Amino acid sequence: MAEVEIPTYFLCPITLDIMKDPVTISTGITYDRDSIESWIFSLKKSTCPVTKQLILDTELTPNITLRRLIQSWCVLHASQGVERLPTPKAPTSKSQIIKLLNEAKSPETQMSCLQRLKSISSQNQTNKRYMETAGAAEFLAFLIVQKTLSFESESEKACEVALSILYNLQLSESGMESISNHEFIEALTRIMQWGSYESRAYAVMLLESILKVADPTQIASSINSNFFLQCTQILIDEISQKATKSTLKVLINVCQWGRNRIKAVEAGAVNLLIEWLLDCSDKRACELMLLLLDLLCQSAEGRAQLLNHSAGLAIVSKKILRVSQVASEKAVKILYSVSKFSATPGVLQEMLQTGVVAKLCLVLQVDCGIKLKERIREMLKMHSRAWRSSSCIPDNLICSYPS
Repeated sequence: MAEVEIPTYFLCPITLDIMKDPVTISTGITYDRDSIESWIFSLKKSTCPVTKQLILDTELTPNITLRRLIQSWCVLHASQGVERLPTPKAPTSKSQIIKLLNEAKSPETQMSCLQRLKSISSQNQTNKRYMETAGAAEFLAFLIVQKTLSFESESEKACEVALSILYNLQLSESGMESISNHEFIEALTRIMQWGSYESRAYAVMLLESILKVADPTQIASSINSNFFLQCTQILIDEISQKATKSTLKVLINVCQWGRNRIKAVEAGAVNLLIEWLLDCSDKRACELMLLLLDLLCQSAEGRAQLLNHSAGLAIVSKKILRVSQVASEKAVKILYSVSKFSATPGVLQEMLQTGVVAKLCLVLQVDCGIKLKERIREMLKMHSRAWRSSSCIPDNLICSYPS
């Protein structure tokens, strides 16, 4: 199609690609359906990309005349390799979705209805919004809770389909709030324990979304030691990169509370993070691991587990200046927690022998954050007596502070 001159009014103003399903929004501008749905629903934009006017109504009106013109033009230029665009499917009506949800309550027709709902949700963003307003999220969450109370073969299949639909609906904040209750979070924990790899991935990714909008007190009462065991098991199983990052974000969120840090440590999270950091090359994953490790090391139990691992201090030090500014800040903060609250003579000697002190001194010589350098200077002053033998410590930091 590169050799054919395409009329400009056939192109979507957002992507400048030929429109497959032209629709007109409330401001009178026509866009390709996928592009404007992504603009409004995924990117959460509330203004028209061209006119910058406020979009007062998210109803999309098919521009049938333009669609027919585009299809005719494609047919006319078929000899030049232009393929005719198929007539797009119209969005499913809200009444049809409500009918399917009602039919899905019957065990006999449940699986076929769920498969149909899955197909509808994958077609376009408009269908997803209709499904949300029709109460699909609440129905699917209720179904998942009921199915996880007895994990049988049929229940597991229904759960897997319901989870995939719920995740792919990309619920709005209010929609996510409607399912963030104690029963549903417990159901997701059960799926993380007994479900298939795919179901477990969907469960933890849904938890990540729920935790962004849920009431913290609601979450605090919904998680127990088993929750942390299942999170660490998902990390061990390495289901997918997306599931791993979602699990790390879930743990970071819930470990804002001190008692949860201890539960995560007891589930073996610190040792697991150290092992992963040894070989991790993904920048974002490293940042998340160090952020979580920083939270866990704010507890005595977390610091003890870090120090009990033969590579604990060394691997944290290794990540400084090698990943990103964020990773360096978190790594230094971990070492700061250790040096301030767990600095036995043996620990201080290990920090000297494994090159941690030398690495801290190196950071002082490079261009990095002021706060980062201040934290390092405080550490070096704090333990100047123990580290006096290190040739890298500046003379002005070798003092008897504190005496």
